[in-house]
Amino acid sequence: MQSLYSYPVPANSMKYFSSSPFLERVRPVSHAISKLGWRSLATSAAKSVTESSVENATVSDMLIDSFGRMHTYLRISLTERCNLRCQYCMPGEGVELTPKPELLSQNEIIRLANLFVSSGVDKIRLTGGEPTIRPDIEDICVRLTRIKGLKTLAMTTNGLTLAKKLPNFKEAGLNSLNISLDTLVPAKFEFLTRRKGHGKVLESIETAISLGYNPVKVNCVVMRGLNDDEICDFVEMTRDKPINVRFIEFMPFDGNVWNVKKLVPYAEMLDTIVKHYKGLQRLQDHSSDTAKNFKIDGFVGTVSFITSMTQHFCGGCNRLRLLADGNFKVCLFGPSEVSLRDAIRKGVDDQGLQEIIGAAVKRKKAAHAGMFDLAKTPNRPMVHIGG
Repeated sequence: MQSLYSYPVPANSMKYFSSSPFLERVRPVSHAISKLGWRSLATSAAKSVTESSVENATVSDMLIDSFGRMHTYLRISLTERCNLRCQYCMPGEGVELTPKPELLSQNEIIRLANLFVSSGVDKIRLTGGEPTIRPDIEDICVRLTRIKGLKTLAMTTNGLTLAKKLPNFKEAGLNSLNISLDTLVPAKFEFLTRRKGHGKVLESIETAISLGYNPVKVNCVVMRGLNDDEICDFVEMTRDKPINVRFIEFMPFDGNVWNVKKLVPYAEMLDTIVKHYKGLQRLQDHSSDTAKNFKIDGFVGTVSFITSMTQHFCGGCNRLRLLADGNFKVCLFGPSEVSLRDAIRKGVDDQGLQEIIGAAVKRKKAAHAGMFDLAKTPNRPMVHIGG
């Protein structure tokens, strides 16, 4: 079987990258996109900050950066371990795992979560690695949902072992769910993840629907020559079921051999869908949404695009990250991190932790670098950062 990074690239693929600002470059798809209206697809960073200010008037200064962005969404990685070996997430040779004593304990996670929520965070997402393989995850869910002020407890999972565990997770308070699935072809799944289990992931999606999760979000990283031919197949998942398929542009992280030729830009994905389906409508996005959201007339579910590479959404960013080893990261693509674990274990009190967190948030940049610069910027593998 061919390597993921040696699939033939269509001769016209680079037409999406020529000159001038990206939205003005995409001449081959401009006719289709004009039907939807680029103006309606764009999000104003200034508007995002204004709307966020109105909605989050009680957010403490600790969570407000120097550009006025209010950070009310915390992603907590519970583990660096994973039961898959996805090629865009983990280097082929694997990664060095942090020794267990150096990972955040359950009590440390809850302490920090309390600190963030009391300061204005109202949504927490559990990630990994694969969060479901952490033995105490149910206890963590129960304790998090007891924190006054937390409105949403979400999880991003590969779904491999989710089906049997999900009823307990729901009982424990998990009320939002993203399941990663990059192909509907079992052989491709095994090639991409270096493991079997495609059917188990599909079972987990069905289980989530049956338990009332609405929508069930399905994350799909689109890579040219691998799964870009399945875009419409994924769209079909939304026809009769409350599924939100989220097409994600391929992003560079250490060890995933990112190449611009593998990137399928949002405009191209959208053009593919427009050519096959009538009645595609743009939905109203929240000011802090990472996704551009659409719905096809008559379909139960929705389709979204995460456009980190070609149309960043930094202006409305409200997200912060707590890594499994206790490092705090204010930007997914930024290399800067500060250890909250070390501070806790040195006896720093909550006020001291707030000062450390606030200083890091204030250092957050207006936007991450462009995709070509990102490809050259040192950063951790995604499995270390948390999906």
